[in-house]
Amino acid sequence: MKLSNLSPAEGSVRDVKRIGRGHGSGNGKTAGKGHKGQKARAGRGMRPGFEGGQMTLQRRIPKRGFNNIFAEEYAEVNIDRLNAFEDGATVDAIALIEMGIIKDELNGVKILGNGQLTKSLTVKAAAFSKSAAEKIEAAGGKAEVM
Repeated sequence: MKLSNLSPAEGSVRDVKRIGRGHGSGNGKTAGKGHKGQKARAGRGMRPGFEGGQMTLQRRIPKRGFNNIFAEEYAEVNIDRLNAFEDGATVDAIALIEMGIIKDELNGVKILGNGQLTKSLTVKAAAFSKSAAEKIEAAGGKAEVM
């Protein structure tokens, strides 16, 4: 097989629709736009959601809740995921990203207490749940708030 022999699958490629090229093309005169009206005009453009002046769906539906723009979002890590590190290691956001446990630090890392910790680690994070801090101390490690 050579590159010169390759061709697309049967029926996957269509000819370009040539609009406004006379009656023989099947798309002459109004070029598939119908007669007059806003959609037939050049440069027409309606923003997404525009309903011809009717109140848009987005504005008709009742709004609920509150979005706190000052809320801090933490990258959450359960304590059992920390067993991937070697005994005596120092665990911080950079180490967690390198191990692939978290993708992004966000506003900091919060360690949660789900699971068991079997290794003695020094964990540096923005926040700890009470149970996570207790489990780290019980395993002989240190929980340091940054």
